Amino acid sequence: MKLLSTFCGAAALIAMTSIAPSALAAPILGWSGEAAVTGSKTTGNTETTDLGVNLKLKREFGDFRHKFKGRFDYGKNKGNRNKQRLGLGYQVERDVSERLFILGTADYFQDDFGAFEEGYYVGAGFGYKVLMNDPTQWDLSGGIGYREQTPQNETTPAKEEVALQLRSDFDHALNDAVSIYNNTELLHSKSDTYIWNEIGLNAKLMGDLAARISYRIDNHSTVPAGRKKTDTITRIGVVYKMK
Repeated sequence: MKLLSTFCGAAALIAMTSIAPSALAAPILGWSGEAAVTGSKTTGNTETTDLGVNLKLKREFGDFRHKFKGRFDYGKNKGNRNKQRLGLGYQVERDVSERLFILGTADYFQDDFGAFEEGYYVGAGFGYKVLMNDPTQWDLSGGIGYREQTPQNETTPAKEEVALQLRSDFDHALNDAVSIYNNTELLHSKSDTYIWNEIGLNAKLMGDLAARISYRIDNHSTVPAGRKKTDTITRIGVVYKMK
């Protein structure tokens, strides 16, 4: 599994860095979204300054709305690798009414230096568009599914449990050039409750390019011995919007 995770991380990095430049010329097979290159400052289980690649895509296929997200962060401290974090997610949505929709979600993460080495969640649920007109969009969703995560200590078995997922996605345009977002997710199971929140500010530079600064906090209620419950990440980067 460790070899597979490393391969996935390398593949994701290659894919995201190769897709972003090509997106400058044309949309990716009809997908819209954004590609970003970021720098980040991390505290908690890691103390490092690093670089990352992020990708968010969305496309309508008939009655279904598909969303993909991917991120890969890599860091070194004094020549030694002290961060390698991969996150992948895929969500399919179908509107039931103007505001209500059903969804299916699959998320995977791998983190060589975090509280848990790797894990995934697969589930289904409902969402509701609380605000859906410019300048503000706000979606709330919730679902139930299956969760597994592996502690960094290889002698400790992976936890496999039924889990509850709740999520909030908020976007607001302050004006034509500046926008903010605030996204939160809670994943609860018997052994651990994981909460993350990310808030960010986008400022248009030129054309489809924007500058971004963001702050993210990740918290686990229960972690293996010797690991911290909370990680924070401050990122500054450049974002390319694909329409």
